Amino acid sequence: MTDVTDSKRDEHTVDTAVTTDNGATPAEAAADESAAADTPAVVAGPAGTAEGQAAEDAGRNDGDTAAAGTASAGDAEKPAAGGEDDLPSMDAMVEQYDVAARTLHRGQIIEGRVVEVRDDEVIVYVGYKSEGRIPREELGLAEGQSPSDVVKVDDKIMVQVLRVDDEDTVILSKRRADERTAWERLTAKFDAKEPVEAPVTARVKGGLLVDVGVRGFVPASHVDLNFVDDLEQYVGQTLRFRIIELDRQRRNVVLSRKELLEEELRAAKERAFSELQAGQIIPGVVRRLTDFGAFVDIGGGVEGLLHVSEMAYSRVDHPRDVLSEGQEIKVKVLGVDRGRERISLSLKETLPDPWTTIEERYGEGQIVEGEVTRTVDFGAFVKLEDGVEGLVHISQLADHRVENASDVVQPGQHVKVKVINLDPQARRIGLSIKAANPKPPKPKREPRAEEPMTYSDPGPEGVTIGDVVDGLSQLGEMLEEARSEREDQ
Repeated sequence: MTDVTDSKRDEHTVDTAVTTDNGATPAEAAADESAAADTPAVVAGPAGTAEGQAAEDAGRNDGDTAAAGTASAGDAEKPAAGGEDDLPSMDAMVEQYDVAARTLHRGQIIEGRVVEVRDDEVIVYVGYKSEGRIPREELGLAEGQSPSDVVKVDDKIMVQVLRVDDEDTVILSKRRADERTAWERLTAKFDAKEPVEAPVTARVKGGLLVDVGVRGFVPASHVDLNFVDDLEQYVGQTLRFRIIELDRQRRNVVLSRKELLEEELRAAKERAFSELQAGQIIPGVVRRLTDFGAFVDIGGGVEGLLHVSEMAYSRVDHPRDVLSEGQEIKVKVLGVDRGRERISLSLKETLPDPWTTIEERYGEGQIVEGEVTRTVDFGAFVKLEDGVEGLVHISQLADHRVENASDVVQPGQHVKVKVINLDPQARRIGLSIKAANPKPPKPKREPRAEEPMTYSDPGPEGVTIGDVVDGLSQLGEMLEEARSEREDQ
């Protein structure tokens, strides 16, 4: 190294310093000296100190700037090769240090990032000097699943360290990490008496299996409020449960849906009986059908009774003729008995009453068509429309004497009837089949000429009626004609 200084240099002042590296030639040194002549002096600190070195570096930089001469401003702004931009960032250096310094131990739970998914394993970056491997059997795959069904590249997952080999190969398990996390979550839910949500995976003897991170069991008696014979219908559904037994050592988790439903039902009943009022029209779902009516869920599992007589304005033989289970309907609240926890409902009260406008559609003397709904000892009932049934008295079934209504009409038969009376207030309408189908009148018979009665000798056997009344064989016909005339009148 060659130092060139002014002869009048004092202890703390330097005019310039020119350094040539790698054996600069004299001509190069002279050129550097000439350039340094235009460089302003720099005050340096004591030789060998940080201040002195900084001053010397500043002088050198200024000299280099001046030597640049007429270099363009754009070129001056370009960073020199090998400058600060090429140095690793602070975050990168910290990460490299952490990787080099990180140690893993068996049983540790760490977060990793999936970098590759293979058929037999998954490669995970865990911030260690080498990447970790999750064998297929440690992924927690369900039957029929493949690794790609469970994880994807760049997914962040929690894994448990199983071991670190001598070659720094890290063997990991996602299944065990998930199980440990699941047990911690279940313990917290159990202590807080909070419900859990889980899918039903299978039906087994005595109940159902559910996936709560670990395998859980639901006894058949705890599946619903009432005992259910067909448990297969729940497989694949995601349901809410209450944890009733939890033993981590024995890996035992027992759950109940029934207890949770009972709690929700009690809360729903309290709300319903405090808010429901007679006269309200509310939505509901038909849950069960019986011979006497239907039970309708009006919300939260609270059921009200819809009696068969309140299903329609016309007669209903069985609720299944009008409703079906699962059907959504609107019903009117007839009464709320809080003491007995009973709610009475009506369907027909939500429908227009046909009797309020009956006179607009029917009048006395009108002939209409109807359907026989049932026969009784005194006649037959005929439905004219939904909610409107009329009675055909037995005397109005035919133009002859009828002993039994079923001898003339049958339920389901369509007949023509004549309205003979109408009482909207009493909701009654009288009908006649005989009047709607009059019998054609018989032709009148010409009167027979009277013949003088003669008597003959009775002989030894005495006198007979035939001897007295001529044409006794026609007496029955005469009586039948007289009877028919009276009925026509």
